[in-house]
Amino acid sequence: MLLRSLSARLLVLTIFFVMVSEVLIFVPSVARFRMTYFENLLAAGHIAIMALEVSATGELQQGLTDKLLAQVGARGVALHRRDGTVLRLDSSNPPQPDITINLTHPDILLAIRGSFRALLGNGNRVLRVLGPSATDRAETVEVLLDEAPLRGEMWDFGIRILELSVVISLVTAALVYLSLQWLLVRPMRRITASMMNFREDPEDASRMIAVSGRKDEIGVAERELGVLQKTVRQALGQHARLAALGTAVTKINHDLRNILATARLVTDGLTASAAPEVRRVAPRLLDAIDRAVALCTRTLDFSREGAPPLAPSRFSIASLIDEIGPGLGLSGDGLTIDCAIPPELTVEADRDQLYRVLLNLARNAVEAGAHRLRCAGARENEVIAIEIVDDGPGLPASAPAIRRMRAPRPASPRPRRTASANSASATLCEQQARNSIPPEAVTEAERRVSLR
Repeated sequence: MLLRSLSARLLVLTIFFVMVSEVLIFVPSVARFRMTYFENLLAAGHIAIMALEVSATGELQQGLTDKLLAQVGARGVALHRRDGTVLRLDSSNPPQPDITINLTHPDILLAIRGSFRALLGNGNRVLRVLGPSATDRAETVEVLLDEAPLRGEMWDFGIRILELSVVISLVTAALVYLSLQWLLVRPMRRITASMMNFREDPEDASRMIAVSGRKDEIGVAERELGVLQKTVRQALGQHARLAALGTAVTKINHDLRNILATARLVTDGLTASAAPEVRRVAPRLLDAIDRAVALCTRTLDFSREGAPPLAPSRFSIASLIDEIGPGLGLSGDGLTIDCAIPPELTVEADRDQLYRVLLNLARNAVEAGAHRLRCAGARENEVIAIEIVDDGPGLPASAPAIRRMRAPRPASPRPRRTASANSASATLCEQQARNSIPPEAVTEAERRVSLR
């Protein structure tokens, strides 16, 4: 459980990497310790053999020789002079060397290999070590020694290095642990606790994180989390308001649909009226009521299940244009609609959706001060283009002269093409709602909208 925390993992990793560093340092260190051991032994042997130079006979008694060799820690010492003469101090029974080590030309790789061979060995080999004299590089000092004392010194050195490494690792790990605990782990825990606390009740403003004012990455994370929490609270508040509004709209549409149902029953009676003018107006009134009932029904369905499905059908565009004038509910001289669309030009789309698009365009023209609306349409390859032009003040100089909304015309009644037309019909409605221009912003001489 302890290793699951970030601080504990950092502590273990710090100790591990420090120990790895100490091992990498230990390898050349133990080789250097062995080289230093040999160099000190050669220097002591050179001093001991100088006793032969003050001897009148050039020789020493065996007892004095053994004492000197014991003081040096060697089995024998020799000095090879530049003139070829050799001075020797040998024990009474000098051994034969098992291996010769030449320090005249040192090699670090050979020194490392020899160090581990000596450190991990278990015998007592006799080593013959050759090295230059400390006083005269032209002279060579030779020492015979046992390997067992060297191995003991090397093990003592390794244990001291290990103890020092453990102390350094623990101290370094503790410092790193405390530093990271203060700089990283504690702020991260505070951020995590704020996130968990905010998740329990996002609408509670007191659960938002208090930014510490740090300038590093932790400070950036705190500030961004604060912005995120504020955004979530605003979205939840807006969602609650929209839900309340949707409930109210649902109730209104329910009541309105009941009222329209009553109006529909009354209008059905008008179709049997003896007055010709009443019979002529009754079908249009029935269509308007049917559209209002369908709109209320779709709104109720949307509030319960989501967006209503589109109802594609093939119909004449000219007949749809003829229904725009009565749908506006204006007097006879309010708006004149000239339809130059051939009656045989048909389109496959959602009729009610496209009707709403055209009705909104006409209503925008009337609100902008237009008195005449001209509609034209033609087939261009696989696209049907509908152009609507009014005599209103026109678009402002900063606005595009033509707003184009593309919808591919299905070449055949296959399902894939029909779905594309349905989606295009819904897109036209959305784009028309977004691209509406207020009448007071219009300055040019003509307003022109092209639907494709």
